[in-house]
Amino acid sequence: MRVVEITESGGPNVLQVRERPVPKAGDGEVVLRIAYAGVNRPDALQRAGMYDPPPQASDLPGLEASGEVVQVGKGVSQWSVGDRVCALLPGGGYAQYAATPVVHCLPIPKGMSMRSAACLPETFFTVWSNVFMRGGLRKGEKFLVHGGAGGIGTTAIQLAKAMHATVFATASTEAKRQTCRDLGADLAIDYTQQDFVEIVRGQGGADVILDMVGGDYIPRNLKALAEDGRLVQIAFLSGAKVELNFASLMMRRLTITGSTLRPQSDNAKSEIANQLLTHVWPLLDAGEIAPVMDREFDLSQAADAHRYLESNEHIGKIVLHVFGESESQ
Repeated sequence: MRVVEITESGGPNVLQVRERPVPKAGDGEVVLRIAYAGVNRPDALQRAGMYDPPPQASDLPGLEASGEVVQVGKGVSQWSVGDRVCALLPGGGYAQYAATPVVHCLPIPKGMSMRSAACLPETFFTVWSNVFMRGGLRKGEKFLVHGGAGGIGTTAIQLAKAMHATVFATASTEAKRQTCRDLGADLAIDYTQQDFVEIVRGQGGADVILDMVGGDYIPRNLKALAEDGRLVQIAFLSGAKVELNFASLMMRRLTITGSTLRPQSDNAKSEIANQLLTHVWPLLDAGEIAPVMDREFDLSQAADAHRYLESNEHIGKIVLHVFGESESQ
């Protein structure tokens, strides 16, 4: 099969097309013939040598995909050969075939294309587990997401609005801010010209903030929280180290939490999948929410996809087309 390997740590040009044997399904696993694979920030971090795969995981990038089940392992009864699914992958998505635990597979939502379905697992697992399971966002609360026009941001806005929260989002351009508003954001903040702390505090503060920036955003996020607020950290694009005064955290009863998805156990990811199936998949089936699509690249153009991702020009999700007719044609 064709795969895209990280030949060494570095920039997008280290992604090269190679050939490898098709993987085999282990116990409790399925092998997918991949139609589309999502392109995400963790892929770029892995390529740069900053996000190593867990033990036993594929060293190939790619954490989500849609495709057809072509092989089932021992103990698998949920899916059969020929079924079409989308799946969270432990790695290996930049390939024509990939193996993944069967409990990380979810059905293609009604009426949704394989292209769009490939964009669901990584972002929806991440947002649901962090904003709702860890952050505990509830109906009527105020929610702030940074980078509102990216894959995580567009997902977070839709889910928070679907759960009847007031939503604030930051974005750098008017086109991106308009996307945030179109998805339901009550307020879209130009972080290049406006102080999000002042604006959010003027709205009473945020009960939950989802942040992937880190660096000097961390103390600013704490200032923007309402009392009993929760800051959920999922990445550190501007650095992981900062000096903090914890006195205000104690006085205002704030919580700082966060997670990375890939190193979590199969059982933990299975629980997230079950919650998504119960709470989110009905919204997708009904067409009430959907991934925001930006651009499609061929598998052989993975380096170009990474350059585009890191340009920060995209709005929504980027995918690699692997097998089947391209849906962008």
